[in-house]
Amino acid sequence: MGLKETTPATDFDEIDRWDGGVGWVAHPGEKMQRASHALAVDDDVWVVDPVDAPGVDDLLGEFGDVAGVVVLLGRHMRDAEAVARRHDVPLYLPTWVRRSPGPDVAIRRFENTLADTGFRVLKLVDNPAWQEAALYDESTGTLVVGDAVGTASYFLTEHERLGVHPMLRLFPPDELRGLTPERILVGHGDGVFDDATGALAEAVRESRQRSAQLYADIVRQLSPL
Repeated sequence: MGLKETTPATDFDEIDRWDGGVGWVAHPGEKMQRASHALAVDDDVWVVDPVDAPGVDDLLGEFGDVAGVVVLLGRHMRDAEAVARRHDVPLYLPTWVRRSPGPDVAIRRFENTLADTGFRVLKLVDNPAWQEAALYDESTGTLVVGDAVGTASYFLTEHERLGVHPMLRLFPPDELRGLTPERILVGHGDGVFDDATGALAEAVRESRQRSAQLYADIVRQLSPL
């Protein structure tokens, strides 16, 4: 399987299960490792950056009823519209994400908090090419990041468990500094549950210093054999 699978998923691998939710990867063999998550708040389920697959609704049903579908990054629409339509719920977008879904999906914009979930919204990137938010709940220690950091192989040098996106390496988002999460859920790869605070601090602190190594690794992976 290549960088990104474009055909509909036929199955998924579960990842990142904890008391407050679960994650899944719908195309486990792809290099991008696009990960989706369900956040359980009371009896509501908030689906984040979903890639759809048969059986996902059963997974979501373990945690409650779907209250909304959340897109944290403009280019992470993925299957968000389809999931929102199927569950007849709104699609939630950060106010600065300049992306307009189809007319048959109700849109809710959020800026400082995600509805009444307790998740604070962090504005990570806002420029013409890239608009991204993160969700952070200090009370549960859960940080959800779509693209700014990840654990898929092309995010990481050999020294890292969590890495800043290659395009943000020289200027990692300041909003990620000083956070103390117990777990970090990412849009590409498995989440970080072991010393998540340390992994995040190191990723941001060493981002620029390790950028040359990461870029060399990426070129090496892309070069013909």
